[in-house]
Amino acid sequence: MGMTTLIGSDNNWILFGLLAVIAAISIWMEQRFRWGSKLTGCIIALMIAMILSNLRIIPTDAPAYDFVWNYIVPAAIPMLLFKADARKIWRKSGRLLVIYLISSIGTILGGVLAYHLLKPFMGNLSHAVPMMIGTYTGGSVNLVAMADAFGATGDLVSYAVVADNLIMALYLRLLTAIPSWKFFSRRWEHASGLAGNGDGPREHAVREEPGIREGRESELSSVPESTAASHAPSKYLIHIATAIGLSLLITGVSVTLANFFDGLIPESNFGFALLGGLLGNKYMMITTITVIVASLFPDQVGNIKGAHELGTYLIHIFFAVIGVPASIYLIVTQAPVLLLFCGIIVLCNMIFSFGMSRLLGFSLEETVIASNANIGGPTTAAAMAAVKGWDALLVPAILVGTLGYVIGNYYGIFAGTLLGL
Repeated sequence: MGMTTLIGSDNNWILFGLLAVIAAISIWMEQRFRWGSKLTGCIIALMIAMILSNLRIIPTDAPAYDFVWNYIVPAAIPMLLFKADARKIWRKSGRLLVIYLISSIGTILGGVLAYHLLKPFMGNLSHAVPMMIGTYTGGSVNLVAMADAFGATGDLVSYAVVADNLIMALYLRLLTAIPSWKFFSRRWEHASGLAGNGDGPREHAVREEPGIREGRESELSSVPESTAASHAPSKYLIHIATAIGLSLLITGVSVTLANFFDGLIPESNFGFALLGGLLGNKYMMITTITVIVASLFPDQVGNIKGAHELGTYLIHIFFAVIGVPASIYLIVTQAPVLLLFCGIIVLCNMIFSFGMSRLLGFSLEETVIASNANIGGPTTAAAMAAVKGWDALLVPAILVGTLGYVIGNYYGIFAGTLLGL
């Protein structure tokens, strides 16, 4: 039975409005306070939502959250990729794919280790092994698929989702802070030219667009006030309209094509399953079509003003949503061992990822995004790349994270079969 909350799960307008306000407050805190800039707006949004859900002010599950997952997140991706000229970023994705696959091995090792360490305490929770390996390689879709494949109970799935979100929320906070820690910054290489303008990494992408960052001159500063007042609305309205319209059109076409290929390609063997998983995935299709458009028309699409800001704002709403299910009350009272289980997997992923990247000479930024793509998926990895200003890693983050949706099921099945579950 679900817990009673101050705001009901069916109150879609209030919930969605609250998510939008949380995103706005988090951005304001990031830009207004020094501690906020270090914490980042996305993590502030996640923490605010987590607090509200744990105080039972908002529910942990609601149609408004599904709307964000199903519509807001896909629509935000093209806006963040309008500057993604494939000719400039292709050489980056190959490196990130390698460290991502290395990082995913850490997830498998962590799952096997956690199982053996906690086996005496897990009992009927053992089926969480393939579920968590799947979700920490791909995403929630892999968790659900592995739950069905290994016959996990509904309660176990609920507890696993809660543990997953709580640990992921904490780990994303840690990954966000790591680049600023001297221990890591002094021992790992740093990638150059990650920012879209070629000037190197920026601390917060949302601050860097002309006319947006506090203290910077607006593009209208050289225009007489009366002229600016009369022409500014029409000038920027066309950019906003184009950004939203093009993004929604790309998303609509991409989802339609993904659904078509998903129903067309059989899963009779590994090759077809892999092809269907790639072509039938909406995020892979959204990324592909957006990159094609951005590469064919780099001047027109890449110069749409405000698109990055709109996309970043929508991503802040997404971070609020992923903080909501992280119910500390539920995990403490129902399945505390799962919290430790997920923590061991994530810790092993982190140690293996950073250890191997240090040994093989990968940059700190690539390692952070690769580990994020494993634990959080393509949307969280792209969001972190966006808020950190690592624009050149945006597309690779989505590409490798989306690939995780495909290989996550195979990793989960392999681990579950290996352990005899």
